[in-house]
Amino acid sequence: MKIAVLERNSVGTDVDVSCFEELGEVKYYPITRYDEITAQVGDADVIILNKAKINEDTIGGCKNVKLVCEFATGFDNVDIEYCRSRGIKVCNVTNYSTNAVAQHTFAMALYLVEHMRDYDEYVKSGEYTASGAFSYFDKPFAELDGKTWGIIGLGNIGKKTARIAESFGCKVIYYSVTGKNSCEDYERVDFDTLLRESDFISVHCPLSDLTKDLIDLDAMKKMKNSAVLLNVARGPVVNNSHLYRALMDGEIAAAGLDVLEIEPLKEENPLSKIKDSNRLVITPHMAWASTEARIRLIAEVAENIKSFIKGENRNVVNM
Repeated sequence: MKIAVLERNSVGTDVDVSCFEELGEVKYYPITRYDEITAQVGDADVIILNKAKINEDTIGGCKNVKLVCEFATGFDNVDIEYCRSRGIKVCNVTNYSTNAVAQHTFAMALYLVEHMRDYDEYVKSGEYTASGAFSYFDKPFAELDGKTWGIIGLGNIGKKTARIAESFGCKVIYYSVTGKNSCEDYERVDFDTLLRESDFISVHCPLSDLTKDLIDLDAMKKMKNSAVLLNVARGPVVNNSHLYRALMDGEIAAAGLDVLEIEPLKEENPLSKIKDSNRLVITPHMAWASTEARIRLIAEVAENIKSFIKGENRNVVNM
C-alpha cells in the first residue's frame, strides 16, 4: 500500500503522523500546488489531503488510486462523481473539532463583549498603575446571562454551542436552513425571528446554495443594533462587503469571524480596513485546530484507511 500525504503541514508539524507508516509506504509533501498533484500522487493507492483538488485533470493519469482521505469534514475539493466513476472511495472525518470550534465561538464572543484588548492594553500601558484607582471600567460590558443566543445550524457544533450558551444563562433559539431539523431541546424559529430576537448569532451551518450570502445586509438590518455576529462555519455564509457596511453604519455592534469569503484575507476585502477590535475580530481559520482536535483528526484518518484495508466503508461519502 502506497500512501501520498499531499498536505502534511495542514495538520501542523507539532503533531505526530507516523501512524500512517504502519499502514504502508508513505511519502509526505508539506504542501501541494494544483500543478503538482499528479506528480506527487504518482502511483499511490491512497491520497491524504485537505484542500488539494482531486478531479480527472489532477489524477486522471494516476491509475492506482483507490482511496482519498480528507484531513477534514468537508469534501468539496473532491470531484465525487469522478471518483465514483472510477470506484475510488472518498472518506472524511466528522466531529473531531466540535469542542474546539464551540470553545472558539465563545472565546471570540467574550473577547468582543468584555473589550479584553482594551483593558489588557490599559494595564500594560502603565495607565492603570498611574491612575491610583483599584478599578477601571470606562468601556461598559454586559453579561451573557439573560441574553438570547441564536444558532444557525444545529448540528453537533451547534448543539455544543447551545449547551455552553445555556450554562451562561442564555435563552437558546435556532434556525434550520433546510427546515429538516426537528430538535426539540431548543426553540426552533424562522429566520426573521432569529435575526430580530437574538443578542448573539453564531453560524454553524455548511455552505450550500441555501446558505451562501444568507447573512447579507438585509439580514443584518433586521438584527439588533447591539447584536454580535459570529461565523465559525464557512466564509461565504456571511457577505463580507455587506458586513463591513453593517459594522460601519452601526446596524450591528460587533462581529467575530474565523472564516472569510476568500482565504487568506485579501487587501481588497473591506473588512481588512477595520482595525477596531471592539467592533471586529478575525482569526485565521483556526477554530478547528486545537492540539487535541488535530490529534483526533489524524487518528480518525488512520482508522479510515485501516477499515478500507479490511474491506469496510468507514466514513465513505460517495457510496
